Amino acid sequence: MPESADQLYARVTAAAGEDGRLPAPGMSAWDIFPWEAVDGAVLPKVLAAPGAEAPREGEAGGKPCFACNGFPPERVVWEDEHWVLLAEPKPTGLPLVLVLWTRQHFDIGGFDDEHAGELGRIANRLVRIIEAMPGIGRVHVNRWGDGSAHSHIWFFARPQGFEQIKGSYAVEWDDILPPVDETAWRADLHTVATKLANWGGTARA
Repeated sequence: MPESADQLYARVTAAAGEDGRLPAPGMSAWDIFPWEAVDGAVLPKVLAAPGAEAPREGEAGGKPCFACNGFPPERVVWEDEHWVLLAEPKPTGLPLVLVLWTRQHFDIGGFDDEHAGELGRIANRLVRIIEAMPGIGRVHVNRWGDGSAHSHIWFFARPQGFEQIKGSYAVEWDDILPPVDETAWRADLHTVATKLANWGGTARA
């Protein structure tokens, strides 16, 4: 069962500094992070001139495809003949972060009707399962395609009761908040896996 709002707040305050603030997330050092500190103010970075795009992982000239090389079995939550649901390697700040991958090297826009229909059904089931768990306010479903050419859809479960952890910024908070308790996290992965397997496939968590 995901932690309550009070439990999450206790986890945060235990990890915060004397001023109540948590450390800056690792993403603040990424090239694509759009903000920087200038004379005590946080401002958008100057936008660089356009250039050639680097090939994605799994594209010609890019790195080998992570997914086509085989999914790490310890991260597999659920799977069937066409899809594999992965957890992150270890707990993160949000209650659950899951990634649904195709087995075949498709990208969205290249799906046949069968895979497109399956994606809709599985995504709908995952959202329904996770949002029914206590302490979950919403599940955000996201697709970014700039890192890998192999289709993968993210599911971010945000905690209930925190006005600051809403919308697209929930992704940033996932990197800021201290990690969820691993025992509770694994129990929640098991719940998701077994409930999703009611429609088919195999629970692995």
